[in-house]
Amino acid sequence: MSAVDTLGAQDPIPDLTPDTPGGQLNDKPRSMARRMAEVFFENKLGVLGLGILVVVVGFCFLGPLFYHTDQIHTNIDAVTLTPGSPSHPLGTDEEGYDELGRLMVAGQSSLEVGVAAGLIASVVGTLYGAISGYFGGWIDALMMRILDAAYSLPSIFILLYLAATIGRSKFTIILVIGFTLWLLLPRLVRGETLTLKTREYVQAVRVMGGGTNRIIYRHILPNAIGTIVVSVTFIIADAIFALSSLSFIGLGLEDPAIDWGGMLNSGTDYVFDGYWWLVYPPGVAIILVIISFNFIGDALRDAFETRLQKR
Repeated sequence: MSAVDTLGAQDPIPDLTPDTPGGQLNDKPRSMARRMAEVFFENKLGVLGLGILVVVVGFCFLGPLFYHTDQIHTNIDAVTLTPGSPSHPLGTDEEGYDELGRLMVAGQSSLEVGVAAGLIASVVGTLYGAISGYFGGWIDALMMRILDAAYSLPSIFILLYLAATIGRSKFTIILVIGFTLWLLLPRLVRGETLTLKTREYVQAVRVMGGGTNRIIYRHILPNAIGTIVVSVTFIIADAIFALSSLSFIGLGLEDPAIDWGGMLNSGTDYVFDGYWWLVYPPGVAIILVIISFNFIGDALRDAFETRLQKR
């Protein structure tokens, strides 16, 4: 057998990456962030939710830069105009406000309050659960009993009471919703903390003299980030729904501020008169945003699940 035949009978020579120094194989493992991104984008509903959220955010915050309307002064001459006119593509409401422009401005308030309140609730709930799970003992028992007592109160009652007594400015509403929704996260973070604090690297930090703050902030919370991030998306969706609920019953943002729930509240008085454009657009916007955050949360949960990450 000739040398050529012998060479041909051997296993094929692997291709060398020309850009790699020395012509070595480029077998560098993919980073965790890349593997997580691959799992996330394999979830079609998660990608759909992300796309919807990007479109809605662009519509609310970039739309007013191109479509200018007056959302402060009423216009009696343009009361409840039907959609389709060049100056008012989506019609006007009962006070003459352009409905399309109002949908953008209301979306800004809904998203800002929802995201801010969701983040506040997540931070408070995360720290509460981490401290409770880390210290354990009587501290954990006391904090969990306080949490149980807070759970025993109807959250909708707390939300309505605080909104009616404290005030209805944007900052106040953010605090009210955040204070109500923080109860959703502590138990999840506590469970993660109880598991993580027994790990070898945490014990090593403690033996080396690492303080409580360092262990919690540098080792426990970063390793519980998956649970936290997934929960944040659901809490933000709940915060947007809570704001819409408050505004629908008249306890939302004070005038002249407006959100999607406030638009629904105003439109329901005229829906039986055939003014469908006063109800359906804000209602659809609320549903789309809440669903998109839920889809994103489901996709992130898969992305943080290491068993689903392709090696």
